[in-house]
Amino acid sequence: MGEKRVFPTIPLRDIIAFPHIVMPLIVGRPKSVRALDEALATDEKLLFLPTQKNPRINEPRQEDIYEIGTICKIKGHQRVPNENRKIIIEGLYRARMIRLIDNGDFLSAEVEILEEINQSHPEAKAMSREVIDLFRNLAKYMRISSEYIDILYNIKNPGEVCDVISAQLSIPIEKKQALLDEVDVLKRLKILKSIIEEELSQFESEKKARVRARGRGESSGIIGQGDFIQDEWREEIEELERRAEEKDLPERVREVVLKEIKKLKLMTPLAAEATVVRNYVDWLLSLPWTERSEDKLDLKEAKKILDEDHWGLEKVKERIIEYLAVRKLAGPSKAPILCFVGPPGVGKTSLGKSIARATGRKFVRLSLGGVRDEAEIRGHRRTYIGALPGRIIQMMRKAGTKNPVFLLDEVDKLCADFRGDPAAALLEVLDPEQNHSFLDHYIDIEYDLSEVFFICTANVTYSIPAPLLDRMEVIRIPGYTEHEKYEIARRFLIPKQAKNSGLNEDTVNFTKEALYKIIREYTREAGVRNLEREIGNVIRKVSKKIVEQNIDIKSNPKFTINVKDVLKFLGPPKFKPSDVDSKPLVGVARGLAWTEFGGDVLMIEVSILPGSGRLTITGKLGDVMQESVKAAISYVRSRARELGIDPDFYSKTDIHVHVPEGAVPKDGPSAGITIATAIISALTKIPVRADVSMTGEITLRGRVLPIGGIKEKLLAAHRYNIKNVIIPKENEKDLEDVPKEILKDLNIKLVEHMDEVVELSLDAPKEKIWKGRLAEQDEGTAVLH
Repeated sequence: MGEKRVFPTIPLRDIIAFPHIVMPLIVGRPKSVRALDEALATDEKLLFLPTQKNPRINEPRQEDIYEIGTICKIKGHQRVPNENRKIIIEGLYRARMIRLIDNGDFLSAEVEILEEINQSHPEAKAMSREVIDLFRNLAKYMRISSEYIDILYNIKNPGEVCDVISAQLSIPIEKKQALLDEVDVLKRLKILKSIIEEELSQFESEKKARVRARGRGESSGIIGQGDFIQDEWREEIEELERRAEEKDLPERVREVVLKEIKKLKLMTPLAAEATVVRNYVDWLLSLPWTERSEDKLDLKEAKKILDEDHWGLEKVKERIIEYLAVRKLAGPSKAPILCFVGPPGVGKTSLGKSIARATGRKFVRLSLGGVRDEAEIRGHRRTYIGALPGRIIQMMRKAGTKNPVFLLDEVDKLCADFRGDPAAALLEVLDPEQNHSFLDHYIDIEYDLSEVFFICTANVTYSIPAPLLDRMEVIRIPGYTEHEKYEIARRFLIPKQAKNSGLNEDTVNFTKEALYKIIREYTREAGVRNLEREIGNVIRKVSKKIVEQNIDIKSNPKFTINVKDVLKFLGPPKFKPSDVDSKPLVGVARGLAWTEFGGDVLMIEVSILPGSGRLTITGKLGDVMQESVKAAISYVRSRARELGIDPDFYSKTDIHVHVPEGAVPKDGPSAGITIATAIISALTKIPVRADVSMTGEITLRGRVLPIGGIKEKLLAAHRYNIKNVIIPKENEKDLEDVPKEILKDLNIKLVEHMDEVVELSLDAPKEKIWKGRLAEQDEGTAVLH
């Protein structure tokens, strides 16, 4: 007995899914779509695909379905019109249906996985060669290429040979099901051999009949129908020849196109390979091999367009203007490969569209989030049923030119599994030294991507493989200041939302106070996505008022939104001006953290309890952050006497370090000085100032080392209204990137040692903080006297 399992089930109509075969399917019935979703929700992504006995039954029961089906893996899926789904499946192995389970939502089946018999039998291997030889003769009538037959000779598994040939035959479903039912490979080969011989005999008889009919000048209905199909086929080939003649193709591409068209002329339209070759030629003729957009090289006009679409982002705009200046002076050159890195909502994706508009190029976007199959980038080889080019070539066809602005969105969200690593495939695409000869598996001709202006977007860089990151010019787009958000809302978001709500751009005006109210108390983000939602929420309320009061929009009414209106339309504020505790607390320090969504304030809490020296760390802290806790405790122990702490505190007390929001993972070394401050506060009972936040890595000797994300962290302190910020001295150079209005509002202290941090952060005079040090000095003085 084989293994028994339950799988989501989709009954097939007029088609058999064989093991070892990759094929496309359209899924349309509601229960089948839900079964597909159920399978996609699992890690294995497996389906049981049996075939219906009667294809006209929409709600099949167990007796309406053949007992033997195939367990298949979903290789890819996409939505198509009319709520249907297109999937690519790969047959894995046979299975017998024990019972069909209908839970009202979708079908599933308990199946027994079948093991093949006589797989390694010497006679099976000999008969396998004999069947391939027979199929070679039949393939001539079916117009199947000799390359396909060569692939069959290279397959070592007789059962696989049998299944691959069975899938190619145009025979009744009942005969195909009989081949699927047979688990004895030797018997299955005998059945297949008999079927091929029968088909071969039929083809030869029809050929002789046609020869006799031509000799007598006769025609039949079948021959007449064949002539009609042949005429249509001839017209299609002539159309391809015309397109090939008119299109400006590189010589190597023209040779391949003409060779494939010549091959088409020798095929019948009903041959399985004819469609493959025709589609291949169509793809070659559809791609932009020489077509280009003419670059706009007017720097002032480009700057004007970039400023119209986005506020700020001066570094990015300057880089685009530099590229256009180089193009104007040096002529055609390799396009840059940029990577915009920043939190969500700062305009990375929309910036790509703006760059395309400024340079006069076409724009295409490819989302890479969740892509885990290398074939998504490079395509499938044409030997697979339903093969297509990769997404890169598909987007180039969509662009229609060979020098578009190509946005690779969410490049940091790529995945890798047993199907390959798409990030590795992107290495060739994004390497200026290689992408002039990019090779897609389907197209199988080198394609020049060197003129494409590639732009990647990412929230973080640590998840991007180092070789891929090395090929890109990283431009960081940090979060916006309150002033920048105000300008973006006034210039872009309000007119856009007014237009989306059916109003004129100037119908709704917000007072300065109202906008700042929304920015400070209804959103807390690095970008402006939530700000746009809240503004849209207010404007929709105005649209509703206009409709309810029958106000004529053509009269161009004006509405001004003030602070009271904001409270009325959006309800109570979601955030206080500062959510951080406003009073000095013992054992609580405020750190600054960097996240992929921008900067944030991190509260560090420490409790001291009677015990035996046990250290407890909670809050889902990573390894590096846990090591920072231990380093902080070692520093405190080294300064215990000077701080007036019992030198043996670590053996008499338990220390509990906690970082709130325990469900959120936290890691990194930059909380080191914050943790040390909180521990010292808890041990000395001196509160930490509420208006101070800090960031920096601590060493065992108390040195404060530099960290990253200074701009985002200072923006977070400003957003939370924390005026005093302690940062490492070595990070002074990073202050150049911080907006001047932010630096003006903050009192930034640069430190090199933890002793300085203690004096700046604890709410007590130096004499009280270092009472142990002063006591030692007094003792020394007494001895001298």
